[in-house]
Amino acid sequence: MQLNGVGVGRAVAVGPTLRMPEPLAEPLDEIATEPAGDAFTRVEAALAAVSADLEARGERAGGAAQDVLQAQALMAADPTIVDDIQAKLGDGRTADRAVFEAYAGFRDLLVQMGGYMAERATDLDDVSRRVIAHLRGVPAPGVPESDTPFVLVAHDLAPADTALLDLEKVIGLITREGGPTSHTAILARSKSIPAIVGVQGAENLADGTLVILDAGAGTVDTSPSDDDLADARQRIAERSALASAPLTPGALADGTVVPLLANLGSADGAAEALALGAEGVGLFRTEFLFLDAAAAPTVDEQVVQYERMLRAFVGKKVVVRVLDAGADKPLSFLNDAHEENPALGLRGIRALQASEQILIDQLTALARAEQAVNGSGTRAAAGAGAAAGTGSGSGSGGRHAERVDLWVMAPMIADADEAEYFTTLAQELGIQVAGVMAEVPSSALVADQIFEFADFVSIGTNDLTQYTLAADRLLGSVAHLQDPWHPAVLRLIAMLGRAGRDAGKPVGVCGEAAADPLLAVVLVGLGITTLSMTPAAIADVRAELARHTAPEAEALARAALKATSAAGARTAVSRLAAANAVG
Repeated sequence: MQLNGVGVGRAVAVGPTLRMPEPLAEPLDEIATEPAGDAFTRVEAALAAVSADLEARGERAGGAAQDVLQAQALMAADPTIVDDIQAKLGDGRTADRAVFEAYAGFRDLLVQMGGYMAERATDLDDVSRRVIAHLRGVPAPGVPESDTPFVLVAHDLAPADTALLDLEKVIGLITREGGPTSHTAILARSKSIPAIVGVQGAENLADGTLVILDAGAGTVDTSPSDDDLADARQRIAERSALASAPLTPGALADGTVVPLLANLGSADGAAEALALGAEGVGLFRTEFLFLDAAAAPTVDEQVVQYERMLRAFVGKKVVVRVLDAGADKPLSFLNDAHEENPALGLRGIRALQASEQILIDQLTALARAEQAVNGSGTRAAAGAGAAAGTGSGSGSGGRHAERVDLWVMAPMIADADEAEYFTTLAQELGIQVAGVMAEVPSSALVADQIFEFADFVSIGTNDLTQYTLAADRLLGSVAHLQDPWHPAVLRLIAMLGRAGRDAGKPVGVCGEAAADPLLAVVLVGLGITTLSMTPAAIADVRAELARHTAPEAEALARAALKATSAAGARTAVSRLAAANAVG
């Protein structure tokens, strides 16, 4: 029997399943006998303990997991929720019930908001359960223990559980809920754990079921034959050998250069990214400076963080995305007004135009950070290189080997007017290489116009897929539609690639599509010049690129474009790639 879902990564796992314990039962709605003041004292202690525990888990986990767990720790101490709990205790609720109802109410609000905020709903559930467990004096349900390796099966996984998985024991993940950009998927990808999310029927897997989890295919084989097991174990051995291969620059088999860059959320991941073969940074998200702040960070505060990142990548390219926030990531100093559909609201460049000083400060800080790292006389040369379509590589070796190559881009650019606004402002403030992100279909339709102003374009395939197929990227029920293999998405990417080639300017991909090795080859065939991804995916992508020539990549792209569905495109490309390998 085979179960299907959305695969994370390309790895394979073979082992027995072990289920996550069921969450704590919902507290009974009964009249409290404990005085409200005493109950609130206990709740405050529980909230503080949970917050401290999540902070400590984050520090032990590091990297992307630390950012996620710190956000959860803030949820445990959120004043709005604390006030709501106190009010419910005053109304006669028990401590357990007051906590449950307060978090549940906030959770429902986030689900209704959709987008980024809907993703936080699962995190709130986890915090609520941990607080209630502390109040009851029992351990919070977590990852089961085992003396032997196993494939973990769960309805969903909380960040606190995923972040500290024992990778000697947990060899794969299967979840009923979640999409390709859920926290489970993001953290599994960063840890190189094969995972499949959104698996219908996962809840029926009994403990001890021997399965083959094939993340690349998005399948769980629950009754594998001996031959199936032998083949899976051979693939696991081959991938292990691949991971230990020498680091080389990304390139096709015929020598066509395809720089492989890293997506990073802070400078903390720089060392690991370089160790895994990143040739630079294709997407540096700056939200970490803003999302947990009560006020916008100052220029000086930003310079410190940007300079830290740039110094880590001296001799290489660093592409920085200015703040990508709005009603789906509300900031009191930017825009926290409720919107019925925040994914289509005041976000990205729209929010920044409405609060221009925040954008001005950020661009000023980036220019100052580059100046501090490079000194004088470097930015004009970098800008000239970008305008000529050069510099799309890592920047290691050759020109400016001792300098960092800073590129800055704006999110959610819809047309040439927005591109002109951002690039003009960026250049006035000292940014010499200014580009845009293509995340909505309109940017592909008028790509030729956008390239009149932008030095480069970077495609965010997560949002581009969401908006093209009208499928919320965080909603498990439509996860099957959130697939960048869909020919509609690929045709838009082809339009952007063609426009970039005609303009003589680089076009990159920094969405999760770049982390899919075979899709990465297709993207190159569509005209993409650089690929940026989670660092853990670089080895797989490098190896796959090296198996194909430029003409073969173009042939694979044509096969994908002719398909009528995402599944059809994936199948057609896989078959042609296999035939080329045999030939």
